[in-house]
Amino acid sequence: MAEDSQTRPNKRSDRCALVTGGAGFIGSYLVEHLLRDGTSVTVIDNLSTGRIENLAAVIDSIEFIEADVDKGLEELASHSGFDEIYHLAAAVGVELVLNDPINSIKTNIHQTDAVFEYARSHGKPPTLIASSSEVYGKPGTSVFSEDDDLLFGPTTMTRWSYAHAKAIDEHLALAYWNQHGLPTVICRFFNTVGPRQVGTHGMVLPRFVAAALKNEPISVFGDGTQSRCFCDGRDVIEVLPRMLRSQACHGRVFNVGSDHPISILKLAQQVINTLGSTSIIKLIPYHDAYGPGFEDLHHRKPDLDRVRQAVGFDPKFTLTQTIQDLAEEIAHGNSLPTKGGA
Repeated sequence: MAEDSQTRPNKRSDRCALVTGGAGFIGSYLVEHLLRDGTSVTVIDNLSTGRIENLAAVIDSIEFIEADVDKGLEELASHSGFDEIYHLAAAVGVELVLNDPINSIKTNIHQTDAVFEYARSHGKPPTLIASSSEVYGKPGTSVFSEDDDLLFGPTTMTRWSYAHAKAIDEHLALAYWNQHGLPTVICRFFNTVGPRQVGTHGMVLPRFVAAALKNEPISVFGDGTQSRCFCDGRDVIEVLPRMLRSQACHGRVFNVGSDHPISILKLAQQVINTLGSTSIIKLIPYHDAYGPGFEDLHHRKPDLDRVRQAVGFDPKFTLTQTIQDLAEEIAHGNSLPTKGGA
Protein backbone atom coordinates (compact mmCIF):
# COMPACT_ATOMS: atom_id res chain seq x y z
CA MET A 1 0.00 0.00 0.00
CA ALA A 2 1.18 3.50 -0.70
CA GLU A 3 2.20 5.66 2.21
CA ASP A 4 0.30 8.85 2.88
CA SER A 5 1.78 12.17 3.89
CA GLN A 6 1.38 11.28 7.55
CA THR A 7 3.67 8.27 7.40
CA ARG A 8 6.18 8.94 4.61
CA PRO A 9 9.71 9.42 5.99
CA ASN A 10 10.68 13.08 5.93
CA LYS A 11 14.42 12.51 6.00
CA ARG A 12 16.94 9.79 5.37
CA SER A 13 18.60 7.86 8.15
CA ASP A 14 20.77 4.79 8.48
CA ARG A 15 19.05 3.96 11.77
CA CYS A 16 17.03 0.74 12.01
CA ALA A 17 14.67 -0.21 14.81
CA LEU A 18 12.89 -3.30 16.03
CA VAL A 19 9.41 -2.83 17.52
CA THR A 20 7.74 -5.77 19.23
CA GLY A 21 3.99 -5.40 19.51
CA GLY A 22 4.18 -2.97 16.61
CA ALA A 23 0.68 -3.79 15.36
CA GLY A 24 -0.81 -2.74 18.67
CA PHE A 25 -2.45 0.56 19.41
CA ILE A 26 0.65 2.24 20.88
CA GLY A 27 3.13 0.26 18.80
CA SER A 28 1.58 1.17 15.45
CA TYR A 29 1.78 4.88 16.24
CA LEU A 30 5.41 4.42 17.24
CA VAL A 31 6.15 2.63 13.94
CA GLU A 32 4.68 5.52 11.98
CA HIS A 33 6.62 8.03 14.07
CA LEU A 34 9.91 6.20 13.47
CA LEU A 35 9.25 6.02 9.73
CA ARG A 36 8.61 9.76 9.61
CA ASP A 37 11.96 10.16 11.33
CA GLY A 38 13.59 8.21 8.53
CA THR A 39 14.19 5.07 10.59
CA SER A 40 13.74 1.67 8.96
CA VAL A 41 11.49 -0.57 11.05
CA THR A 42 11.03 -4.28 11.66
CA VAL A 43 7.90 -5.33 13.56
CA ILE A 44 7.23 -8.56 15.44
CA ASP A 45 3.62 -9.12 16.48
CA ASN A 46 1.56 -12.29 16.87
CA LEU A 47 -1.65 -10.29 16.34
CA SER A 48 -3.20 -11.71 19.51
CA THR A 49 -4.20 -8.21 20.59
CA GLY A 50 -2.64 -6.12 17.82
CA ARG A 51 -4.31 -5.66 14.43
CA ILE A 52 -2.64 -5.64 11.04
CA GLU A 53 -5.10 -2.90 10.04
CA ASN A 54 -3.23 -0.55 12.37
CA LEU A 55 -0.24 -0.79 10.02
CA ALA A 56 -2.21 -0.56 6.78
CA ALA A 57 -0.71 2.79 5.76
CA VAL A 58 2.88 1.62 6.24
CA ILE A 59 2.90 -2.15 5.73
CA ASP A 60 4.85 -1.87 2.47
CA SER A 61 7.49 0.25 4.20
CA ILE A 62 8.35 -2.15 7.02
CA GLU A 63 9.45 -5.72 7.59
CA PHE A 64 6.61 -7.49 9.38
CA ILE A 65 7.02 -10.83 11.17
CA GLU A 66 3.83 -12.45 12.48
CA ALA A 67 5.01 -14.53 15.42
CA ASP A 68 5.46 -14.64 19.15
CA VAL A 69 8.42 -12.47 20.11
CA ASP A 70 10.82 -15.34 20.83
CA LYS A 71 9.99 -17.08 17.54
CA GLY A 72 10.29 -13.82 15.63
CA LEU A 73 13.69 -13.19 17.15
CA GLU A 74 14.80 -16.63 16.00
CA GLU A 75 13.95 -15.56 12.44
CA LEU A 76 16.18 -12.52 13.00
CA ALA A 77 19.09 -14.54 14.36
CA SER A 78 21.23 -13.79 11.31
CA HIS A 79 20.16 -10.13 11.15
CA SER A 80 23.06 -7.69 11.26
CA GLY A 81 21.49 -6.04 14.29
CA PHE A 82 19.36 -3.03 15.18
CA ASP A 83 20.27 0.43 16.40
CA GLU A 84 17.41 0.45 18.89
CA ILE A 85 14.72 -1.90 20.19
CA TYR A 86 11.28 -1.03 21.54
CA HIS A 87 9.65 -3.90 23.41
CA LEU A 88 5.94 -3.11 23.61
CA ALA A 89 4.54 -6.63 23.17
CA ALA A 90 2.71 -7.78 26.31
CA ALA A 91 -0.42 -9.38 27.66
CA VAL A 92 -2.51 -6.41 28.78
CA GLY A 93 -5.98 -5.72 30.14
CA VAL A 94 -7.62 -6.69 33.41
CA GLU A 95 -9.94 -9.25 31.82
CA LEU A 96 -7.14 -10.98 29.90
CA VAL A 97 -5.01 -11.27 33.03
CA LEU A 98 -7.91 -12.62 35.10
CA ASN A 99 -9.08 -15.06 32.43
CA ASP A 100 -5.66 -16.39 31.36
CA PRO A 101 -3.11 -15.67 34.08
CA ILE A 102 -0.69 -18.45 33.09
CA ASN A 103 -0.14 -17.23 29.54
CA SER A 104 -0.17 -13.62 30.71
CA ILE A 105 2.63 -14.26 33.20
CA LYS A 106 4.66 -16.34 30.74
CA THR A 107 4.24 -13.77 27.98
CA ASN A 108 5.22 -10.81 30.10
CA ILE A 109 8.34 -12.44 31.55
CA HIS A 110 9.63 -14.99 29.03
CA GLN A 111 9.21 -12.78 25.97
CA THR A 112 10.89 -9.83 27.70
CA ASP A 113 13.89 -11.95 28.62
CA ALA A 114 14.06 -13.18 25.00
CA VAL A 115 14.32 -9.56 23.85
CA PHE A 116 17.13 -8.79 26.28
CA GLU A 117 19.06 -11.92 25.33
CA TYR A 118 18.73 -11.04 21.66
CA ALA A 119 19.93 -7.47 22.31
CA ARG A 120 22.83 -8.67 24.46
CA SER A 121 24.08 -11.00 21.73
CA HIS A 122 23.47 -8.59 18.83
CA GLY A 123 25.51 -5.51 19.60
CA LYS A 124 23.72 -4.33 22.76
CA PRO A 125 21.47 -1.69 21.13
CA PRO A 126 19.55 0.58 23.52
CA THR A 127 16.37 -1.27 24.47
CA LEU A 128 13.16 0.26 25.83
CA ILE A 129 10.55 -1.83 27.59
CA ALA A 130 6.93 -0.92 28.27
CA SER A 131 6.10 -1.37 31.93
CA SER A 132 2.96 -0.25 33.71
CA SER A 133 1.68 1.88 36.55
CA GLU A 134 0.35 -1.43 37.89
CA VAL A 135 3.80 -2.10 39.37
CA TYR A 136 3.06 0.44 42.10
CA GLY A 137 0.45 -1.97 43.44
CA LYS A 138 -1.63 -0.27 46.10
CA PRO A 139 0.60 2.24 47.91
CA GLY A 140 -0.79 4.82 50.29
CA THR A 141 0.68 7.78 48.42
CA SER A 142 -1.52 10.04 46.31
CA VAL A 143 1.15 10.64 43.61
CA PHE A 144 3.40 7.84 42.35
CA SER A 145 7.13 8.50 41.97
CA GLU A 146 9.58 6.13 40.31
CA ASP A 147 11.59 5.41 43.47
CA ASP A 148 8.57 4.76 45.71
CA ASP A 149 8.28 1.43 47.49
CA LEU A 150 5.93 -1.04 45.82
CA LEU A 151 3.06 -2.68 47.69
CA PHE A 152 1.34 -5.62 46.01
CA GLY A 153 -1.71 -7.58 47.08
CA PRO A 154 -1.44 -11.28 47.98
CA THR A 155 -0.45 -13.89 45.40
CA THR A 156 -3.80 -15.58 46.04
CA MET A 157 -5.42 -12.70 44.15
CA THR A 158 -4.88 -13.25 40.41
CA ARG A 159 -5.41 -9.56 39.80
CA TRP A 160 -1.89 -8.83 41.12
CA SER A 161 -0.07 -11.29 38.87
CA TYR A 162 0.27 -8.67 36.13
CA ALA A 163 1.93 -6.22 38.53
CA HIS A 164 4.35 -8.88 39.74
CA ALA A 165 5.24 -9.89 36.16
CA LYS A 166 5.90 -6.31 35.03
CA ALA A 167 8.03 -5.71 38.13
CA ILE A 168 10.11 -8.78 37.19
CA ASP A 169 10.49 -7.27 33.70
CA GLU A 170 11.88 -4.13 35.27
CA HIS A 171 14.31 -6.13 37.41
CA LEU A 172 15.47 -7.93 34.26
CA ALA A 173 16.01 -4.65 32.42
CA LEU A 174 18.09 -3.19 35.23
CA ALA A 175 20.03 -6.44 35.67
CA TYR A 176 20.98 -6.53 31.97
CA TRP A 177 22.09 -2.91 32.30
CA ASN A 178 24.17 -3.54 35.41
CA GLN A 179 25.59 -6.98 34.54
CA HIS A 180 25.95 -6.80 30.76
CA GLY A 181 26.07 -3.08 29.99
CA LEU A 182 22.92 -3.30 27.86
CA PRO A 183 21.42 0.22 27.73
CA THR A 184 17.82 -0.14 28.93
CA VAL A 185 15.01 2.33 29.52
CA ILE A 186 11.88 1.44 31.48
CA CYS A 187 8.62 3.30 30.79
CA ARG A 188 5.76 2.92 33.22
CA PHE A 189 2.69 3.81 31.18
CA PHE A 190 -0.31 5.34 32.94
CA ASN A 191 -3.69 4.66 31.26
CA THR A 192 -2.74 5.32 27.66
CA VAL A 193 -5.79 5.72 25.40
CA GLY A 194 -6.77 6.80 21.91
CA PRO A 195 -7.78 5.69 18.43
CA ARG A 196 -6.81 2.08 17.57
CA GLN A 197 -7.33 0.97 21.17
CA VAL A 198 -9.95 -1.74 21.51
CA GLY A 199 -12.03 -2.69 24.52
CA THR A 200 -11.77 -6.43 24.16
CA HIS A 201 -9.67 -7.01 27.27
CA GLY A 202 -11.10 -4.41 29.63
CA MET A 203 -9.88 -1.08 28.24
CA VAL A 204 -12.27 1.47 29.64
CA LEU A 205 -12.41 4.35 27.14
CA PRO A 206 -13.15 2.37 23.96
CA ARG A 207 -15.88 0.52 25.84
CA PHE A 208 -17.47 3.75 27.01
CA VAL A 209 -17.27 5.34 23.57
CA ALA A 210 -18.67 2.28 21.79
CA ALA A 211 -21.63 2.17 24.18
CA ALA A 212 -22.26 5.91 23.89
CA LEU A 213 -22.31 5.78 20.10
CA LYS A 214 -25.09 3.20 20.30
CA ASN A 215 -26.89 5.08 23.09
CA GLU A 216 -26.56 1.96 25.22
CA PRO A 217 -25.98 1.98 29.01
CA ILE A 218 -22.41 2.65 30.09
CA SER A 219 -21.42 0.31 32.91
CA VAL A 220 -19.01 1.76 35.46
CA PHE A 221 -17.42 -0.76 37.77
CA GLY A 222 -17.29 0.06 41.46
CA ASP A 223 -18.76 3.34 42.71
CA GLY A 224 -17.14 5.42 39.96
CA THR A 225 -15.16 7.64 42.32
CA GLN A 226 -11.88 5.90 41.47
CA SER A 227 -9.71 8.23 39.38
CA ARG A 228 -7.17 7.75 36.61
CA CYS A 229 -5.01 9.99 34.41
CA PHE A 230 -5.56 9.39 30.70
CA CYS A 231 -2.94 10.24 28.07
CA ASP A 232 -3.31 9.90 24.31
CA GLY A 233 -1.04 7.29 22.75
CA ARG A 234 -0.10 9.74 20.00
CA ASP A 235 1.49 11.93 22.69
CA VAL A 236 3.20 9.03 24.42
CA ILE A 237 5.07 7.78 21.34
CA GLU A 238 6.65 11.17 20.70
CA VAL A 239 8.81 10.87 23.81
CA LEU A 240 9.93 7.24 23.54
CA PRO A 241 12.71 7.69 20.93
CA ARG A 242 14.01 10.76 22.75
CA MET A 243 14.36 8.72 25.91
CA LEU A 244 16.00 5.74 24.23
CA ARG A 245 18.49 7.93 22.34
CA SER A 246 19.54 9.82 25.48
CA GLN A 247 22.37 8.17 27.40
CA ALA A 248 21.20 10.02 30.50
CA CYS A 249 18.03 7.91 30.44
CA HIS A 250 19.73 4.52 30.26
CA GLY A 251 19.32 2.28 33.29
CA ARG A 252 16.44 4.37 34.61
CA VAL A 253 12.70 4.11 35.21
CA PHE A 254 10.27 6.76 33.97
CA ASN A 255 6.59 7.43 34.48
CA VAL A 256 4.94 8.34 31.17
CA GLY A 257 1.39 9.64 30.96
CA SER A 258 -0.86 12.45 32.07
CA ASP A 259 -1.00 13.91 35.56
CA HIS A 260 -4.56 15.26 35.25
CA PRO A 261 -6.88 12.84 37.10
CA ILE A 262 -10.56 12.29 36.35
CA SER A 263 -12.98 9.96 38.12
CA ILE A 264 -14.35 7.09 36.07
CA LEU A 265 -17.88 8.37 36.69
CA LYS A 266 -16.92 11.79 35.31
CA LEU A 267 -15.15 10.12 32.40
CA ALA A 268 -18.35 8.31 31.47
CA GLN A 269 -20.28 11.57 31.69
CA GLN A 270 -17.69 13.37 29.57
CA VAL A 271 -18.00 10.69 26.90
CA ILE A 272 -21.78 11.11 26.90
CA ASN A 273 -21.59 14.90 26.72
CA THR A 274 -18.86 14.97 24.06
CA LEU A 275 -20.75 12.59 21.77
CA GLY A 276 -24.23 13.93 22.46
CA SER A 277 -25.30 10.47 23.57
CA THR A 278 -28.47 9.50 25.43
CA SER A 279 -26.70 6.69 27.26
CA ILE A 280 -27.31 6.26 30.98
CA ILE A 281 -24.64 5.24 33.49
CA LYS A 282 -25.00 2.00 35.45
CA LEU A 283 -22.84 1.21 38.48
CA ILE A 284 -21.70 -2.43 38.61
CA PRO A 285 -20.13 -3.76 41.85
CA TYR A 286 -16.61 -5.10 41.42
CA HIS A 287 -17.61 -8.57 42.60
CA ASP A 288 -20.18 -8.75 39.79
CA ALA A 289 -17.71 -7.50 37.18
CA TYR A 290 -14.56 -9.40 38.18
CA GLY A 291 -15.55 -11.87 40.88
CA PRO A 292 -15.26 -11.94 44.68
CA GLY A 293 -12.33 -10.20 46.35
CA PHE A 294 -11.27 -8.04 43.40
CA GLU A 295 -9.10 -5.12 44.52
CA ASP A 296 -8.74 -1.86 42.66
CA LEU A 297 -6.65 1.20 43.36
CA HIS A 298 -8.77 4.24 44.18
CA HIS A 299 -6.37 6.84 42.76
CA ARG A 300 -3.53 6.58 40.27
CA LYS A 301 -1.57 9.72 39.41
CA PRO A 302 2.07 9.85 38.25
CA ASP A 303 4.83 12.21 39.23
CA LEU A 304 6.15 13.33 35.83
CA ASP A 305 9.07 15.46 37.00
CA ARG A 306 11.68 12.90 35.97
CA VAL A 307 10.58 12.50 32.35
CA ARG A 308 10.02 16.24 31.96
CA GLN A 309 13.49 17.04 33.24
CA ALA A 310 15.14 14.30 31.18
CA VAL A 311 13.65 14.86 27.73
CA GLY A 312 10.70 17.19 28.07
CA PHE A 313 7.14 15.89 27.93
CA ASP A 314 4.17 18.06 27.09
CA PRO A 315 1.10 16.13 25.87
CA LYS A 316 -0.96 17.99 23.29
CA PHE A 317 -4.15 15.98 22.88
CA THR A 318 -7.03 16.87 25.20
CA LEU A 319 -9.26 14.12 26.54
CA THR A 320 -12.16 15.57 24.57
CA GLN A 321 -10.16 15.35 21.34
CA THR A 322 -9.16 11.78 22.13
CA ILE A 323 -12.80 10.82 22.73
CA GLN A 324 -13.86 12.45 19.45
CA ASP A 325 -11.11 10.77 17.43
CA LEU A 326 -11.78 7.36 18.97
CA ALA A 327 -15.50 7.76 18.30
CA GLU A 328 -14.84 8.68 14.68
CA GLU A 329 -12.73 5.57 14.22
CA ILE A 330 -15.30 3.29 15.84
CA ALA A 331 -18.11 4.85 13.81
CA HIS A 332 -16.21 4.06 10.61
CA GLY A 333 -16.27 0.34 11.10
CA ASN A 334 -14.42 -0.88 14.19
CA SER A 335 -16.55 -3.38 16.06
CA LEU A 336 -15.92 -3.03 19.80
CA PRO A 337 -17.72 -4.57 22.76
CA THR A 338 -19.96 -2.20 24.69
CA LYS A 339 -19.64 -3.80 28.12
CA GLY A 340 -18.43 -1.41 30.82
CA GLY A 341 -15.08 -0.85 32.44
CA ALA A 342 -13.33 0.85 35.29
